[in-house]
Amino acid sequence: MSKPLPFWKTKRLADMNQAEWESLCDGCGRCCLHKLRDEATDELSFTEVACHMLDLRTCRCQDYANRKIRVPDCVGLTPGELRNIDWLPPTCGYRRLAEGKDLAWWHPLVSGDPDTVHTAGISVRGRAISERRAGELEAHIVDWPGRSPRPPRPTKCATNCTTKRTTKENNSC
Repeated sequence: MSKPLPFWKTKRLADMNQAEWESLCDGCGRCCLHKLRDEATDELSFTEVACHMLDLRTCRCQDYANRKIRVPDCVGLTPGELRNIDWLPPTCGYRRLAEGKDLAWWHPLVSGDPDTVHTAGISVRGRAISERRAGELEAHIVDWPGRSPRPPRPTKCATNCTTKRTTKENNSC
């Protein structure tokens, strides 16, 4: 007997309940980085500067329930809003599903581990600075938030555990 497919493979984004919708966030923190848009060209630039509400260690909002009160321009992502947002990173679970792609191997719903997004190098951990320390945003323009890195995928060993192999000698669990 085969396992049932996970909800993100069987439901449209608009049909997900609140818990399912919220679980699509991989906790990378990239959407919480400030972006700049050139008024003349409409060109989007990413920065390494994070909202002051983002915990730079966990890559989660420090007051998610009240974020829109504390940060009025914080975007409340909904299936309807998703169509109008062009700045979500290509690694974003919401964006990937909206584009007809599957969740990536490092997404916590796939890996079963909320730290995979960090160990795979997807999150902003160790790469972002708080807006309270940054100064001028223009001095912090970077391109990595808008790119999909190709992190090494863990391999399964003979005992079916996951491990990152760095050398041929280091391939046992």
